[in-house]
Amino acid sequence: MYSVTKRLDFCYGHRLLDYDGVCKHPHGHNAVVELEIQTETLDRRNMVADFTDIKRAMKGWIDRELDHRMILRHDDPLVASLRSLGEPVYVLDSNPTVERIARLLFDISREQGLPVARVTVWETPTSWATYRA
Repeated sequence: MYSVTKRLDFCYGHRLLDYDGVCKHPHGHNAVVELEIQTETLDRRNMVADFTDIKRAMKGWIDRELDHRMILRHDDPLVASLRSLGEPVYVLDSNPTVERIARLLFDISREQGLPVARVTVWETPTSWATYRA
């Protein structure tokens, strides 16, 4: 099995509803994402995937949808307030934990046609979550 890993970064804000801790307040992170792409055979270029193709597919989506946005749960009262102010928001069905963001990026990678095996999102330099196939 062959694999390559592409590292991307983005900034986002979020908060966790129904949570008893400091993360219940709006705050931000400088996320680092690792996308591991895996195949059993190499392509005609002898690559798992071209790093530029991975970046084009995923960094483009991240920049359009998540970068410098508040990522909030669909029923968070901040959603309507921020939208009324013209602020960018990305809405999830569940709390926007780092685990949930890793799963989101995994699913989007698959939708983009990438044979992703693992997505790790570093929320801070010492805290991260991983979602695997």
